[in-house]
Amino acid sequence: MALNAMKETYIQQPAVPQNPDRQPVRKKSSITKGEKILYLSFIAALVMCALMVLQNQSAIQSSTQEIQTIERSIDEKVKQNTDLSVQVKDLSSYERIWSKAKELGLKLNGHNVKVVSGQ
Repeated sequence: MALNAMKETYIQQPAVPQNPDRQPVRKKSSITKGEKILYLSFIAALVMCALMVLQNQSAIQSSTQEIQTIERSIDEKVKQNTDLSVQVKDLSSYERIWSKAKELGLKLNGHNVKVVSGQ
């Protein structure tokens, strides 16, 4: 009897009516409009931050190059100043001044000489 009851349940299943006028059911996307807007705004903010970082890196690099150029210029000026100070010491030696004075016809008068200490 149990077998007959089982056969009847299989046979007596109601058929699913198919309606040709009905449109197929579309699956709703799991991402809503609000989430899409949030994702897009997050991506836009991320791109803006990346661009700002690149701009800052570029500014830092150009500043570094400018600083190096100025440092090279300073080194050149320091070298020139050192060379000129050595040249001043050579030109202001007593022997050179005395020889120039003799060339110009000046004579050493002991009464008119004042000693100045060079500190």
